[in-house]
Amino acid sequence: MRVFNFSAGPAALPEEVLRQAADEMLDWHGSGMSVMEMSHRGREFMSIHEEALTDLRELLQAPASHRILFLQGGGLGENAIVPMNMLGKRTVADFVVTGSWSQKSFNEAGKYCTPHRAASGQTADGFTRAPKRGEWQLSDDPAYVHLCTNETIHGVETFDIPDLGDIPLVADVSSHVLSRPLDVAKYGVLFGGAQKNIGMAGLTIVVVREDLLDRALAICPSAFEWRIVAENNSMYNTPPTYAIYVAGLVFKWLKRQGGLREIEARNLEKSKLLYDAIDASSFYVNKVERDSRSRMNVPFFLVDESRNEDFLAGAKARGLMQLKGHKSVGGMRASIYNAVPLEGVKALIEYMKDFEQARA
Repeated sequence: MRVFNFSAGPAALPEEVLRQAADEMLDWHGSGMSVMEMSHRGREFMSIHEEALTDLRELLQAPASHRILFLQGGGLGENAIVPMNMLGKRTVADFVVTGSWSQKSFNEAGKYCTPHRAASGQTADGFTRAPKRGEWQLSDDPAYVHLCTNETIHGVETFDIPDLGDIPLVADVSSHVLSRPLDVAKYGVLFGGAQKNIGMAGLTIVVVREDLLDRALAICPSAFEWRIVAENNSMYNTPPTYAIYVAGLVFKWLKRQGGLREIEARNLEKSKLLYDAIDASSFYVNKVERDSRSRMNVPFFLVDESRNEDFLAGAKARGLMQLKGHKSVGGMRASIYNAVPLEGVKALIEYMKDFEQARA
């Protein structure tokens, strides 16, 4: 029996995508081969690769000025790969720190440059807000400004993206990419791991503006130098072929759903229902400021945290899985990515109400 999977990542995939991948496991389109057995330079996989690139560009409405790259190493790997590709002759990069992931980015960049904390969303209750542009204190000549536009652990999402003029904006979009439209032209670089809304772990997406491809430090490994990867159409080394195939299936699924406008409407409905249920209760609490609340990752706490294990056991019995909060913050977390259906959110809310009423 399929459960409702609220994992933060690797996360739920659309069931029809899983079924198609299963159907094609032993024989992709009459080739007699599984995709994971194919040469990455053979015509069969090249067609998969090109379709995935084309569909992703269409979904993102990415302008011709930006290249889309398929890499490996995950979002965490990009914390090193970004400064090695973006610093050029500059020695300072700015960071807006809104949670654990942007803090990790800040720390990792310290190996290659002087990171400057331009703003922080940390409060007495932890990371609970996305600082507004007027609060940012940028350094004099940063190589770039880094944002994590959705903090998976703390449930903080940044919606107001400023125009920084000549300063490239770099965004880690791992946990909300393809959940809503983005104005790609505002960004110098977008990057993200695939294992939230795109597909399976192993694939990393980088969208980089062409004029930023000449900034790499000499120490940057060739396989991670964006200029080299772009020149070789993401085929400089063997790419994560099966992960690209699964991502391609997800891209086509998203197009069949009506694209990112339709997906955004669904995500708004799901997140509003869940936040409204939390706010209407005296039994549960969410600490994030309302205009910074993530649509993808909803952390919440039981006011009486001695009941946490009881709550999780009851949820599991109802087929509501992976609700335990990150170990660094505790509590609960429901990740409601694109593939989590509205029915799953409603089932969670029903369980939360039942659990509260039984202990009132």
